[in-house]
Amino acid sequence: MDSNIIFVFTGTGNCLDIARNIGDGLGGADIVRIRKGMKIPPVSKAKRVGFVFPCYAGGAPEDVFKLAMKLKLRPGTYTFGVTSCAAYPGTGLAKLNRIIPLRYWSVITHHCSCIWLFPHKMMMPMLTVGEAMERSKDLSADIARDILDGKVSSRKPPFNLLNVFENMAWPLIAKKKIAAFKVNDNCIGCGQCASICPRDNITISDGKAHIGADCAQCLSCLQYCPKNAISIGTISDKREHYHNPKVKAADLAR
Repeated sequence: MDSNIIFVFTGTGNCLDIARNIGDGLGGADIVRIRKGMKIPPVSKAKRVGFVFPCYAGGAPEDVFKLAMKLKLRPGTYTFGVTSCAAYPGTGLAKLNRIIPLRYWSVITHHCSCIWLFPHKMMMPMLTVGEAMERSKDLSADIARDILDGKVSSRKPPFNLLNVFENMAWPLIAKKKIAAFKVNDNCIGCGQCASICPRDNITISDGKAHIGADCAQCLSCLQYCPKNAISIGTISDKREHYHNPKVKAADLAR
């Protein structure tokens, strides 16, 4: 087990790419994807423990907080959190900070993965995919240097009451979007979507994918589908699909 451990929740790969870049800047790190049924590695001997996760509806995937509550860190562990978002960071870091006090935190904006809400090119600042990737790499390197220097953030993570109310509405929104999932006849039953789903929410039967109700709305199934067989309303058919260019479906598989 490495002295640096980074837990990452990722759907379309942006957060995994960020975690990898930070890990490289630290001289190496064990990167552990947060998913259902995962084996939680021992962290008691880790020098640094970090979290990289996306902003969802003003908050963050509940999977991150559930994991954080299970961890038993030794006193003095350097903890850090990084959230990836299209524009605003939301309150995910603030909520994580209440569970595990963060010595350091940061935010990286990147292309939007929730294409039923915005086109993937929606991000602040507006950049091409290539430009966004380079910016993310540079910012990750800066974050790694701060972590190696033992930097302590001078203020608490952002907390915005509007984001809190937005996040309170998320379960209802997600429920409607889950019901909107469709798998068309392009599906070949390859099982890729099932293998990369962080909640094991997809099954393959009768040669076709079936999406259940325990969905985090990461959209990895939709964005990585090799046949574009999965949609979440007609808007996702019209908009260009997106996943991080450096992250393949195999990187997300069990």
